[in-house]
Amino acid sequence: MASPPVIALAGIERHFQLGSETVHALRGIDLIVERGEYVAIVGPSGSGKTTLMNIIGCLDTPTRGRYVLDGEEVSSLDDDALSEVRNRKIGFVFQTFNLLPRMTALENVALPLVYSGVGRSRRREAARRALERTALGNRVDHRPDQLSGGQRQRVAIARALVNQPALLLADEPTGNLDQRTGAEIVQLFEQLNREGVTVVLVTHDNELARRTRRQVRIVDGMVASDETAGVAA
Repeated sequence: MASPPVIALAGIERHFQLGSETVHALRGIDLIVERGEYVAIVGPSGSGKTTLMNIIGCLDTPTRGRYVLDGEEVSSLDDDALSEVRNRKIGFVFQTFNLLPRMTALENVALPLVYSGVGRSRRREAARRALERTALGNRVDHRPDQLSGGQRQRVAIARALVNQPALLLADEPTGNLDQRTGAEIVQLFEQLNREGVTVVLVTHDNELARRTRRQVRIVDGMVASDETAGVAA
């Protein structure tokens, strides 16, 4: 039996109430992302791409529509259930790294496993493997202030991978890095995707988006274009 899509969005709408005004941030988004895809979600400021990322990442729920994540209906889950799904199925990479400064790289990477109830020895083993996967096996005992920006982002990527999630979701992952370091992080995403990791980048950087295999452009809360390998859909 074929695996279900990692992301299946159907008719997703998200409305916000600002005083007496209703803001329609998303207006009927349909999107399928299959296992092993490498996708960029792009769009100008205010286009709705951040709102869409929050729904894909189970940080928010839609006003209308259906979201099935890796075969699991998540559209109407409460906050506690969404939190549990996030920890099991999604690895997040943020622009600002979000590492705890007093913890070593190994301890930062192991944190999601603490929340999953994994024992200490298994946590450390899994965290070490994830750091080796991001070429930081020789930095396991370093704290964030002892690492470069690129190394900190590699720690953040290792942390996102440690639970072996269905989806790696990255928000402007090169935004705080210089051009050379950013290119190294992009190469790491490409390597992970070749290894079978499903990667979705949310970015306003068209050059970064062009490095992915598929670009979904959001404009005014709708999918304006969906292009794979240069073929528009």
